[in-house]
Amino acid sequence: MDDYYEKIITNIKTGKYWFTLSGKTAVVVGGTKGLGLAMALGLAGVGAKVCIASRNITTELRSELTDMFESIQANFMIEVLDATSETDVNSLFNKVEETLGSLDILINSQGSVYLEPSISFSVEHWQEVMDINIKSVFICCKHAAPHMMKLGRGKIINISSVRGFQGRAQDLAYAPSKGAVNQLTRSLAIEWGPLGINVNGLAPVFTKTKISEAFLKDKSKLDWVLGRIPMKRLGELEDIIGPAIFLSSTGSDFVNGHILPVDGGWLAG
Repeated sequence: MDDYYEKIITNIKTGKYWFTLSGKTAVVVGGTKGLGLAMALGLAGVGAKVCIASRNITTELRSELTDMFESIQANFMIEVLDATSETDVNSLFNKVEETLGSLDILINSQGSVYLEPSISFSVEHWQEVMDINIKSVFICCKHAAPHMMKLGRGKIINISSVRGFQGRAQDLAYAPSKGAVNQLTRSLAIEWGPLGINVNGLAPVFTKTKISEAFLKDKSKLDWVLGRIPMKRLGELEDIIGPAIFLSSTGSDFVNGHILPVDGGWLAG
């Protein structure tokens, strides 16, 4: 038998399952709602210890999140975080390592969108979107990496969008910020790949979340979106979980610098 196949068989017999996250710790920034919460639950469901971090966590929300994660018997933390602050991010990652034992996985799912005709698009709105969508991603990656370098491994997943590949009218901040996320992801993958850190991205299409709810209430806009998606449906929160688990696991150890569309075929057209 070829040595390589023998290695695969040995790994299977000894319980090396490629898509388990048992013993791993993940931080999901923007993990209290939408895609971020779905991914946090999914990672916890395959064994990861999870820290959910976000700017605004009310007592009521904390209680709801606690009920969710306790219902799946997860090992979890819920932390308030201003991801645009290096001090806050560094403190959180140190706390996660001390409390949960390591920092193996980082998912940057924080995001903001603002649309307005170009000639009236304010610098303040542009800067707010850029701070949340790209500055905070840079900061979180920068401060997660030293923890992963100590381990000699790590997985970073930055949430982009199909808009990272395409422009859009009245979108002077969100689409450019997601394009920047793609390029940041590729640049870090090149630098940190030799150190065992995989940096990849996920690019979802319109998904049933609060951030897209108002836009999709307009039937003409909904029909336009569905007309662009070959699978003829919107994304569901569950659709992002499998790709997130894949990119967090050893199953993706040779995937680096890739932006994986989760778009039902939107970009294929």
